[in-house]
Amino acid sequence: MIQFESAEVTYPGGVHALQGVDLTIDDGELIVVVGLSGAGKSTLIRAINGLVPLTGGQVTVGERTLPGLGRRELRELRAEVGMIFQAFNLVHRTTVLSNVLMGRLHHVPSWRSLSGLYSPEDREIAMQALELVEVVEKAYVRAGNLSGGQQQRVGIARALAQQPRVLLADEPVASLDPPTSHVVMRYLQQINRELGITTLINLHFLDLARTYADRVIGLREGRLVYDGPAADADEAVFEEIYGRSLTADDVLEAQGGL
Repeated sequence: MIQFESAEVTYPGGVHALQGVDLTIDDGELIVVVGLSGAGKSTLIRAINGLVPLTGGQVTVGERTLPGLGRRELRELRAEVGMIFQAFNLVHRTTVLSNVLMGRLHHVPSWRSLSGLYSPEDREIAMQALELVEVVEKAYVRAGNLSGGQQQRVGIARALAQQPRVLLADEPVASLDPPTSHVVMRYLQQINRELGITTLINLHFLDLARTYADRVIGLREGRLVYDGPAADADEAVFEEIYGRSLTADDVLEAQGGL
């Protein structure tokens, strides 16, 4: 379980990215967080693994509470929380398999990872992660030679190689075309269903949120303004979250999606 209690984040300069957020996320849920740019979506999910420190309140992940963790406890927390990025964050000059093995860094001695001497068990975990997102045939291809959708699937596999309890995806389809966006979202949904990994995804497209989420969280100017089943998140709800009428830019279907 993940629990935010009166969570606050104020950035230098006085920007209030989170304001008094109270939120409970149950084990195994698939949640999509929506809101305008600057609403606090990325701040919210990055507070879970301590990449963005809270300036007020607290967030509890399992048995660990932030802030207040020591360096070792913070490393242990981050080992259990996989992160998927909008820009993929792969090393293009090396192979797909090498990129996925980076997800094992928390589990192997530094001298092994620096030398590339991963154990057969680590390699098997990495290959199984690639199988889950159906790019195992690209294991020995340079990551830079893949399409954007394939690179994001490798990013998902890298996070899975951590064997995480929680997956965080920060705008994972923002740089993808509509059909590929659906493919990536289906993999994230499948992983959540089959492996039971608690999954939080930041999205801009509202139709994707309704299609793939169990539950939608709406943020507006750092405040929680909606928390409910995805099926109940109709156009009126999204207009409340966004503070304006919806436009074609808010809907993937309008971009030519499936």
